[in-house]
Amino acid sequence: MKAPSRSIAASPTARFALIASALTFIGIFLLLPLVTVFVEALSGGVSKYMAAIVEPDALAALRLTLLIAVISVPLNMVFGVTASWAISKFDFWGKSLLITMIDLPFSVSPVISGLIYVLLFGAQGLLGPYLAEHDIQIVFAVPGIVLATIFVTFPFVARELIPLMQEQGTESEEAARSLGASGWQMFTRVTLPNIKWGLLYGVLLCNARAMGEFGAVSVVSGHIRGLTTTMPLHVEILYNEYNFVAAFAVASLLAFLALITLLLQSVLEWRDAAMTTAAGASL
Repeated sequence: MKAPSRSIAASPTARFALIASALTFIGIFLLLPLVTVFVEALSGGVSKYMAAIVEPDALAALRLTLLIAVISVPLNMVFGVTASWAISKFDFWGKSLLITMIDLPFSVSPVISGLIYVLLFGAQGLLGPYLAEHDIQIVFAVPGIVLATIFVTFPFVARELIPLMQEQGTESEEAARSLGASGWQMFTRVTLPNIKWGLLYGVLLCNARAMGEFGAVSVVSGHIRGLTTTMPLHVEILYNEYNFVAAFAVASLLAFLALITLLLQSVLEWRDAAMTTAAGASL
């Protein structure tokens, strides 16, 4: 009987070529731009860098960015857990439609989603006259930015939890109910502990997108400096004004926040892998 040929994946040359290609791609398209941001931010010296960071409009953009994240991420977390629980634990009419709607922001351009809110809540929009009559402003104000951010970020938590909860099944919840647990007790003592790492992972992804969103926010914000400009929009304004050092300084701060998110994401992935390995070893 002829021995099977060794897989090309086992070849040291093939492994080296694949790893080198991946590292080269990451270096050119990820690490090099990231390093360039920090180099350009510090090109004028530390004093100019700090002056750009503590400038009033920059601080206002930072506060607004954090405010938008603080509002949108918890709302998306509630929606993600609720939708995932409904999809994975129950069968109901419209389940496929709900899954499709959750994926909708992935297929719609953020600019288009922002434009939809303008057409709905703008002065000439469908609800514009009613809002103006009651002195309610949605677009070109914080509520419009919140709505646009929620739209582009709400799939992240749900998409992390749906496959996880489907894989876990309903046995644990059924056992808890047979022992007399209420719905809230099932959620807090059975479901939530089983999904906590996936939930945190989805929240981190949602938060990163919320802080870095540009397209949808750009359409609905009105670019009112110091009032409705988030950090990405403030970077654009500074760059268009040829204030490159300040633009890269604010961009470096945004990149730093993204790196923190990436670090936390890596820790969660390591923690999840360790728990999976430990569970497999116990079996």
